[in-house]
Amino acid sequence: MSWNSALYVGQVRHRRFRPKPHALAYRVFWMLLDLEEIDALAASLRTFSRNRFNLYAFRDADYGDRSGRPLRAQIGEALASADIPWDDGPIRLLTMPRILGYAFNPISTYFCHRRDGSLCATVYEVHNTFGEIHSYVAPADASGEPLRQEARKLLHVSPFMGLAMRYAFQVVPPAENVSITIDGHDAGGRLIAATMSGRRAAVSDAALLRLLASHPLLTLKVTAAIHWHALRLLAKRIPWRPHPAPPEQPFSPGNAVTPHAKGPIQP
Repeated sequence: MSWNSALYVGQVRHRRFRPKPHALAYRVFWMLLDLEEIDALAASLRTFSRNRFNLYAFRDADYGDRSGRPLRAQIGEALASADIPWDDGPIRLLTMPRILGYAFNPISTYFCHRRDGSLCATVYEVHNTFGEIHSYVAPADASGEPLRQEARKLLHVSPFMGLAMRYAFQVVPPAENVSITIDGHDAGGRLIAATMSGRRAAVSDAALLRLLASHPLLTLKVTAAIHWHALRLLAKRIPWRPHPAPPEQPFSPGNAVTPHAKGPIQP
């Protein structure tokens, strides 16, 4: 069977520019899951399950409002909250699955399509290590790739960055390759840059077993890397910011940016 779902194997790079430079990079892979295919995909694979333990698993309650109610309905609500027209086309989620029961996704991205296959919006679901979630909902500009979007930062993700920031997203939607670059700007200009990039591979039991060997305990390593680099930032005496209250609303709107738009992003 030919799936809209797939694997993307690549890397994450993160750079901080001020007040002292800092960088990290690690290998990673993601699953692109068509929300309408997850049950059929799980039924066809021995190593992947939905809502039960396996080598790899997708757990609905890890996402959205974490109630376990249908994610398509929740993403439809997010699009409606941002006044983005959607005709109930496919939604595909780029995320790291649970591996041996554990997962932590700093960001998962929903690619929301119209019935004709065109991209109408993206939803960036951000999780922090304090158990909080917030999603940024932005329309897709039909003027071409890479897709450019902006959103005001509302969720505290690191004690080394404040909330007075804006995110600039530059995205090559999933095809043969996928790429998501997020620049964070504050009043002083560009503060951080993070890039996720990967190359498409067919999803199969054999491919998932190879990834288990080449990326052992990946999701646990992501969490460990976050805390290890936090210790390194402390050692560099980067100022520590207090933890503000999370936003009251689960979604906030972003906006598309035309490719010719230039100039600094104001926080």
